[in-house]
Amino acid sequence: MSISVTSPCSKSTIEDLGIKNWPIWTCDPSTFPWTYREKETCLILEGEITVTPNGGEPVKFGVGDLIVFPEGMSCTWEVHKAVKKHYRFGN
Repeated sequence: MSISVTSPCSKSTIEDLGIKNWPIWTCDPSTFPWTYREKETCLILEGEITVTPNGGEPVKFGVGDLIVFPEGMSCTWEVHKAVKKHYRFGN
């Protein structure tokens, strides 16, 4: 299982996916475990994060990155700078 990162996400992709209409999630600097019960697609609006899949290599991302987390992936989030992101679960 791998994390997909598109950096930077193009304006056309943001429009095509309707990302600006997705909910927003925020998080202060912290470290926590997470398991994705379904696929998540998100666009980072603010912040810096490192996500390390269990048994995998760390992936760093930040402002302007479009990330896809696969269903079933367990990982550890390390939020270096407060995060604000648009997100969508499922397809």
